[in-house]
Amino acid sequence: MTLQDRRTQPPCTADERTTLTTMLDFQRDTLAMKCEGLTAEQLKDRAVGPSALSLLGLVRHAAEVERGWFRNVINGESSRSPWTPVGSTDWADFDVDDADDADVAEAFAVWREECRRARAIVEAADSLDVTGHIDEEVFSLRYVLVHMIEEYARHNGHADLLRERIDGATGE
Repeated sequence: MTLQDRRTQPPCTADERTTLTTMLDFQRDTLAMKCEGLTAEQLKDRAVGPSALSLLGLVRHAAEVERGWFRNVINGESSRSPWTPVGSTDWADFDVDDADDADVAEAFAVWREECRRARAIVEAADSLDVTGHIDEEVFSLRYVLVHMIEEYARHNGHADLLRERIDGATGE
């Protein structure tokens, strides 16, 4: 079975901001495509043992990195992950590891909202040279966009393996 590709293709010639933002959207669309048509149980399946990864865990992780990099680093917010237990200061992967009992609709809603907010932050930025920081380390918006493309591309490789093990579906 092959997954139907309905992703928006990034332009092959465009300015830097357009290239980076459309490539990031392409990667976001790829993760969504890998999750399409699966049941809640399939989305929670840790199909490539001994790894703890599931497709739903990847969606929750994507929401977390969107929130962290765009809202907290670039926008200077101090928002907290909805999946980190109250009172915890641990940076453990609650988003990935605790997906077994997660609400699928909530996870996708949070992820879509974080993507929407990230797009708005990028659109409002005067340039790709806008900076944010984690402690004393400074990051440009350009760096964050490239990092997010890398983050999604790496995890989309994981999603490929998970999806193929779950139901045999393949596709770029």
